[in-house]
Amino acid sequence: MNSPVVTLRPMRQDEYENYTARRDLEYVQSLAETMPAETAMEKARQDRALFLPQGLATERHRLLVAENTTGQVVGYAWVGLEEPRTKTTDSAWLYDISVEEPYRRSGYGRAILAAVEAVAREAGATRLGLNVFGHNAPAISLYQTCGYEVTTQQMAKRL
Repeated sequence: MNSPVVTLRPMRQDEYENYTARRDLEYVQSLAETMPAETAMEKARQDRALFLPQGLATERHRLLVAENTTGQVVGYAWVGLEEPRTKTTDSAWLYDISVEEPYRRSGYGRAILAAVEAVAREAGATRLGLNVFGHNAPAISLYQTCGYEVTTQQMAKRL
């Protein structure tokens, strides 16, 4: 099977509104595994305000739409062109990557990730970091098969 090809383009404002609403909902659902839903909603709101204070115009952040060779939107990516804690520019940060439901499990995640890596390299990054929720087995598998390694790990047990 041939690997799919994607092109990344900047997200439009209307796409941004839909993307962030959906992303926030998914983020809240993941956070709610470890905290009350109200706390998760507040954290999602605070994180968006912190990391995307100017929305699409936030400096050193790229919100991208992935299209296949026929121009269909197959996914999205949000990459920061600096490490979020240290603000160093030799390390970029993948805040989010998603593949639209009909295109999952067909190589588009890998194609979008490779395209994001190219964006980070072009910006001068020599490393791309990310966080992934432990329950997200498909994403963990994708990252591992693409050469990503665990650098920190948190664990918990329900009592």
